[in-house]
Amino acid sequence: MSVSNDRKFLGRLSLPERRYIADALRTETVGGVLLLLAAVAALVWANTSGAGYESVRDFHMGPAALGLDLSIQHWAADGLLAVFFFVAGIELKRELVAGELRDPKAAMLPVVAALCGMAAPALVYTLVNTLGDGSLDGWAVPTATDIAFALAVLAVIGTSLPSALRAFLLTLAVVDDLFAILIIAVFFTSDLNFAALGGAVAGLVVFWLLLRKGVRGWYVYVPLALVVWGLMYNSGVHATIAGVAMGLMLRCTTREGEEHSPGEHIEHLVRPLSAGLAVPLFALFSAGVSVSGGAIREVFTQPVTLGVVLGLVVGKAIGIFGGTWLAARFTRAELNPDLAWPDVFAVATLAGIGFTVSLLIGELAFAGDAALTEEVKAAVLTGSLVAAVLASVLLKLRVRKYRALCADEERDDDEDGIPDIYEQDDPEYHLRMAEIHERKAAEHRERAQLAGAPRDGADRPA
Repeated sequence: MSVSNDRKFLGRLSLPERRYIADALRTETVGGVLLLLAAVAALVWANTSGAGYESVRDFHMGPAALGLDLSIQHWAADGLLAVFFFVAGIELKRELVAGELRDPKAAMLPVVAALCGMAAPALVYTLVNTLGDGSLDGWAVPTATDIAFALAVLAVIGTSLPSALRAFLLTLAVVDDLFAILIIAVFFTSDLNFAALGGAVAGLVVFWLLLRKGVRGWYVYVPLALVVWGLMYNSGVHATIAGVAMGLMLRCTTREGEEHSPGEHIEHLVRPLSAGLAVPLFALFSAGVSVSGGAIREVFTQPVTLGVVLGLVVGKAIGIFGGTWLAARFTRAELNPDLAWPDVFAVATLAGIGFTVSLLIGELAFAGDAALTEEVKAAVLTGSLVAAVLASVLLKLRVRKYRALCADEERDDDEDGIPDIYEQDDPEYHLRMAEIHERKAAEHRERAQLAGAPRDGADRPA
């Protein structure tokens, strides 16, 4: 492996960035497995006891006087996903100020890739529905990528991606989440209640001022966040926007004496709640659709559902890969020599898993048509499954290479807690390694003598 490839596309990450991403993805992987189990449970529940599933999903609860008498499904989509988008907001803020997106030149590639990875699926969907005389309302459904589900697939197939590919996938998902948030805010905002919206904005201002004054204590911020969320929901703007806004307000840079920024600390606390509870519960009450032979057949015969499937499977792969290749070509960025363009295509295919946010957008896009909403959900599940299978095949073809790269990244022969690959320019590292090798050489010479080998200077066989 080359000593330094930091200026290359998919080059080596800095050690702090690598550790942050490894920690974040570890939690997301566990959450992704729970998400996968929740989706399977929803499908089994809905297809073995459809009436029971629907009665629980549609059960209403909450204070009607506050405009919050919502079904369980809406509490999951509007309430629990606000926690998911809160974490997404922190991730985005950190990437912008301390991560891969802080350098405009370095950010260009993943941003262009993510934008193309959203535009291409939307174009595929629009083309299919224009030719098939279908509804164009669902153009945004196949634009999203579900990082947790993608990582769950990697865990299931037993493939560990090199850190550069993992970082690329995470950055794609962060940018993808940003534009998904904008799509929800712009295209799926109902009639505005300006009084409630003004109250939500005022609450966000108070939230920001408290942060700037250094006020601490969950008992201050959690009640305030709930008030802001409730006002945002009643304003007509999708309630998850409140979570994003609060996440973006957190400081994600460290000051003197701080090991971690407040944003990173809070993200570390909230991410398990998001990945392990909020998103799986959303999946449990959103992924329960009919999977009969007729329903699956309709997915591939109706323009709306076919557009979603092709958008996720074909649009995502072509969009991300094509955008990455074009951006690399025009910026003259060289691909990390340890990787190849088929690796980028495999990750682009994996990004076609658009589960959580795609389901949410599907519910918003076809809110007035329950039957079509269910069909779109089935299309999201089908497209995500096809993308997962294709990506698994492509990644398995390179699994030996990935394992070798991961082993190189993890090797710590001097046992100082820092991977050796990050110490190649440190003289102290080479002195430690020389001492280790000299000690091992002395040990092996002693073992050779005990095994009967001739001593130095003794007659040796010709």
